[in-house]
Amino acid sequence: MYSVIVVPPMCGSADGQVRIAAGERLTFGRAGTDGGLTIGHAGVPRVAGEITAHRSFWLLSNLSEDQTYVVENPEGAGEYLKIAPGRMEAPVPFEFSRVVLPAAGDLLTFDVWAPRHAFRSADRRGLAGTATAPAFALDRTSRYFAVLAALCEPRLRGEPHASLPAVEQLVERLRPVWPAVSRSSVYWNIDYLALKLRLRPGPDTAEPGLRANGKKDSLVSLALRFDLVREDDLTVLAATAGETVR
Repeated sequence: MYSVIVVPPMCGSADGQVRIAAGERLTFGRAGTDGGLTIGHAGVPRVAGEITAHRSFWLLSNLSEDQTYVVENPEGAGEYLKIAPGRMEAPVPFEFSRVVLPAAGDLLTFDVWAPRHAFRSADRRGLAGTATAPAFALDRTSRYFAVLAALCEPRLRGEPHASLPAVEQLVERLRPVWPAVSRSSVYWNIDYLALKLRLRPGPDTAEPGLRANGKKDSLVSLALRFDLVREDDLTVLAATAGETVR
């Protein structure tokens, strides 16, 4: 059974995809090999690398002499792996990956899918003893969570390097679910989130003037790194008739 699917650059249909089973290997590069993936660019080595499939992940070997490859997670929050020249069989855990090859001033990409990821139930309520305290206690019906979701939205929509929204943009984005929203209320909730998520230093160690942009960056980085806000949570920004956040 195929466990990894490689989607070549500019592939417009399933017919152009390459499927490899666990244990099989796929070479890629400028020269092209029998059954390999050809990337026709003068800046790509003749034999640039190799992909090895496993059941729920894959390995990437960088066969170039001097170029670092990057593997991005398009569904994540900017997560990526760097594969140094000569690195062999680096494991890639992402279910959906984008391989980025620097090539004579261009950045060439192709996708690799590992759709056989399996999950067990995370329900531990049957175990005896006291429950584990939550790592981050967030009320998803609250206004502060709507502010956090609006902050994270651009990067959750598939733009991992998108600029964070300005406060004025947050006000406009939140108005459908929070008609009375204002700049000051958004600032207040950003401050509250920084305190709640322990990003604000204590009074004895605080340095003057942590700017709002710095707080926003820290909040979004933490929220996306630990999945405090997922794409499904963006429904809090879409009010139904008569519904507002509290």
